[in-house]
Amino acid sequence: GSCGACCLGLSTGGHGDCGMCRSRGDLLSIHGVCELTRQAQEEHTTLSLTSVSTCLPIQFQRLDYVYLNAGIMPNPQLNLKALFSGLFSRKVIHIFSTAEGLLTQGDKVTADGLQEVFETNVFGHFILIQELAPLLCHGERPSQLIWTSSRNARRSNFCLEDIQHRGGQEPYSSSKYALDLLSVALNRNFNSQGLYSSVVCPGTMVTNMTCGILPPFVWTLLMPIIWLVRFFANAFTLTPYNGTEALVWLFHQKPESLNPLTKYLSATTGFGSNYPAPTASRLPFPGFPALVAGILKACFHLCPLPPASGPLHVLFCLLEWLLSPSSSN
Repeated sequence: GSCGACCLGLSTGGHGDCGMCRSRGDLLSIHGVCELTRQAQEEHTTLSLTSVSTCLPIQFQRLDYVYLNAGIMPNPQLNLKALFSGLFSRKVIHIFSTAEGLLTQGDKVTADGLQEVFETNVFGHFILIQELAPLLCHGERPSQLIWTSSRNARRSNFCLEDIQHRGGQEPYSSSKYALDLLSVALNRNFNSQGLYSSVVCPGTMVTNMTCGILPPFVWTLLMPIIWLVRFFANAFTLTPYNGTEALVWLFHQKPESLNPLTKYLSATTGFGSNYPAPTASRLPFPGFPALVAGILKACFHLCPLPPASGPLHVLFCLLEWLLSPSSSN
């Protein structure tokens, strides 16, 4: 591509949805592509991610791209009352494009003592970035983090005092909003060191995750209606291939030219054409800077071990000083 022939990348969550599982054979046949695996049940543990990050510096001196795609939505339950009220609402297209208020999920505490959804979708990736900081902030050329977010990320479902969403019923939405904030925080603190972060939404796809909401045969019955709705709402990408449109588009952009407050959406027209659709839905609001700084500090405080060295350690010390009560006197 236009970014050069010698790019090194890492993708998490390659076993489903927008991951690389469907192209695994083709990828492994390419010279220079390696595969790191772990047990599926360990996806949410920080230990498995730390072990992967320990292996990478042995083989590589830098990373150009990290696709942070791993995520879960455990035990999704459809809110039938919200579903039927949404059908007769003026916001019906918006509600079905974002699933706003339609889904609740069960959550549990992992062996690490953290909520499973938060640990898998947000915190595990934060640990990975922290461990890979020397490879990402290499200074030779910009490195890029590309997070898989969601249109379901809602500010109303996120609370900085309950970052893990222990007291709520929509941990998936909360976790996706948290990573939106974390991406902004990383940009503000690491652009000067050549590390850039962007978030994408692949749209509504029929995958293992969505088939947990409705059975596959129901999605099949709904397809004619969804194809019709696509003339009015571009969020229904339906297939993982269509959903990767924004992820691939970002690969070909110069990270320095991207707006850190923009979420890049994969969109599909009623005629089946794919295109990236940038949206400025995360424009700052009162209290936004405090949320951005707070999410970073909260993640640092959850780390099993404090960062011992490197740029993230310096940032942590600075945040501790800036956010301490004594610094405001």
